[in-house]
This record gives sequence, C-alpha cells and structure tokens, in this order.
Amino acid sequence: MSDLKNLAETLVNLTVKDVNELATILKDEYGIEPAAAAVVVAAGGAGEAAEEKTEFDVILKSAGASKLAIVKLVKDLTGAGLKEAKDIVDGAPAAIKQGVSKDEAEALKKQLEEAGAEVELK
Repeated sequence: MSDLKNLAETLVNLTVKDVNELATILKDEYGIEPAAAAVVVAAGGAGEAAEEKTEFDVILKSAGASKLAIVKLVKDLTGAGLKEAKDIVDGAPAAIKQGVSKDEAEALKKQLEEAGAEVELK
C-alpha cells in the first residue's frame, strides 16, 4: 500500500514536461493512449499555474472538410484579408489569435469547431 501512495505522490508532483514524457513512454512502449489521464495529472501537478493562466492562443489544427467556410470564418474572426486567411488555413497548424482571454478563446474555438475545423487552445 505504501508503494501506491508513493506512486500517487510522485504523479501529483510531476511537472507538465514530465507528464508529456510519461505519456510518450506509455504510448511508445506500452501502446497506451493516456490523453485523459495526462490531462488530469497535469492539472493536478500544475496546480496554481493552470488556474492563473489568463491568456490563450487559438490554434487551428486542421480545416476539416469545409475548408472554404473555415477560410471565410478565419477572415472574419481575424480581420485578415482573404489571401492571409487562406494562408493561415493552408498552414495549419497555425495560430488564429494569440494572447486572448479564456472567454474569447473558447468562443473562437466554438465557432471554428461548429464550422468543421479542429481547434486547440494553448
């Protein structure tokens, strides 16, 4: 039982870098996809740092099937020209907006995902 408590304490005290390394090891060596577990451990290990984050980057990972709709939406959301918006979408993964509030980032993500894009917040 004490070994499990030590393991639990070690997991809780991992840094985000350590969690990413652990996820890679679990995936490569054991075939385990620890995405959900890594997020839980990272949130627990990061503690206050995760709560204090106030600026987010909205990253377009892929345009999905409706590329034209995503280009138009990126154009509207960023105020960029059509060519610039197309370049952003073609260059995915690419930052749509950087340093925005959590609410704005989530609103942008929701709009892009509703149009069929794959989006990530960092």
